[in-house]
Amino acid sequence: MSTGFFQVPTPINEPILAYASGSKEREQLQNKLAELRAKQIDIPMYIGGKSVQGAQKVAMTCPHDHQHVLGHYYEGGKKEVGQAIDAALAAHAAWSATPWERRAAIFLKAAELSATKYRMDLNARTMLGQSKNAFQAEIDAACEWVDFLRFNVHYASQIYADQPISSPGVWNRVEYRALEGFVYALTPFNFTAIAGNLPAAPALMGNTVVWKPSPSQVYSAGLLMDILTEAGLPAGVINLVFADGPEAGDVVFNHRDFAGVHFTGSTAVFQTIWKNIGNNISNYKSYPRIVGETGGKDFVVAHPSAEPKALAVAIIRGAFEYQGQKCSAASRAYVPASLWSQVEAYLKEDLAAIRMGGTEDFGNFVNAVIDAKAFAKISGFIADAKQDADVSVVAGGHCDDSKGYFVEPTVLLTKNPKSRTMVEEIFGPVLTVYVYPDAEWNQTLKLVDETSAYALTGAIFAQDSYALEEAKAALVNAAGNLYLNDKCTGAVVGQQPFGGARASGTNDKAGSYLNLLRWVSPRTVKEVFVSPTDFRYPFLG
Repeated sequence: MSTGFFQVPTPINEPILAYASGSKEREQLQNKLAELRAKQIDIPMYIGGKSVQGAQKVAMTCPHDHQHVLGHYYEGGKKEVGQAIDAALAAHAAWSATPWERRAAIFLKAAELSATKYRMDLNARTMLGQSKNAFQAEIDAACEWVDFLRFNVHYASQIYADQPISSPGVWNRVEYRALEGFVYALTPFNFTAIAGNLPAAPALMGNTVVWKPSPSQVYSAGLLMDILTEAGLPAGVINLVFADGPEAGDVVFNHRDFAGVHFTGSTAVFQTIWKNIGNNISNYKSYPRIVGETGGKDFVVAHPSAEPKALAVAIIRGAFEYQGQKCSAASRAYVPASLWSQVEAYLKEDLAAIRMGGTEDFGNFVNAVIDAKAFAKISGFIADAKQDADVSVVAGGHCDDSKGYFVEPTVLLTKNPKSRTMVEEIFGPVLTVYVYPDAEWNQTLKLVDETSAYALTGAIFAQDSYALEEAKAALVNAAGNLYLNDKCTGAVVGQQPFGGARASGTNDKAGSYLNLLRWVSPRTVKEVFVSPTDFRYPFLG
């Protein structure tokens, strides 16, 4: 609990390094990649500040070179999850009572360590373990992670400074207490920054956390935990565990002191979590906070006035950066008939120039999808689409998992705007285009709004200002992050708070004060300096 009002300067987004040929940072990163490939790293769980090894040793491999072992982690089970909860509860009193500026200093130090000493290590681990190219790793593992840490401190200072008015002889104030119990952070593979922020944001606000990362992100998660520890995070504040999801959930969601979940992942898992919490609601000490961001079926819709080349570039970057494995990635596009021939030509030209391969070769724009399960799902969508009489392949469509889990950037053209790949989330480098008659602009906007259960991101392309406003109004509930004449990915902390509604989540906006508010329980305190000594009011006379 903290009532300090220390203001901190408004942070500036961490500058992005270019890694251009011949640059110092390119050489440093390549050296770090070679160093990590030449050795294996063992990553334990961290429970109550101690390294803990579970019974099962699991290999970590490169998605783009799945025979290459990067190291191992030691998976536990219900016992270790229970120990992590106990450690979090034991640390709660001291941590929640720590002055907020001391908590803030720890996370600001972690930001400095990440931006300097560990920058190349974070990027290299993300490149090797999650198959991101140098630029995608830089904007994620370095810049966005650092931005989360710095901006969260700034937003926390605003929250603590938000105080009520006081009448004469009275002092009113609000104490922003940590939640009573522990927070469970369940994090995804696709962003190192998100994996770090989900436990760090509640911890900054005085909560203690049990953190279970995706098995495919453990390689970089272990380093995040090391950085936080070096920054001075006390034992038990964040407890890193590796366990089977349903096994861990069985312990967490049945625990009386479960106070909240911070989640990014699949819609199906989030809905299961919500059901479990609902079934156990009468067992909890307090009503748990449920904060989650799930999937998307993100759209690009173009008006006949759109600029064709800008539209094509936005489609390629929005759909195929990081192999389409972003919740915000474009996966359905609506293009007017008058523009399609130009847009198609630009897409084919650019896709023909894109190289695909391992992340260590900086000439590769596209790398591998995360694992065998993802490869099977994505390649299955493509195979089914090839059998659909309403669908044709514009570009790509080839899949090969002999060395790595490679799926070519694939553009499909459909005659049916409700075909499977226009409706279902794929989470891979597959974009489906529906070409609509120019005169059906308004009907197409209605189609965009009603086609998907999701509402995460979307992009509108038009040079006609009235058309932009028409689309904004028609799609008011279709996306939590809306982009005008830009790709629908790349939200920046402090600039575009991120999150969506409908099936895409609770829209609590990571990277803003709105998210941090979910991790406090305010207490209002009224102090009267001279207390009344007579019950009578003047009207009684």
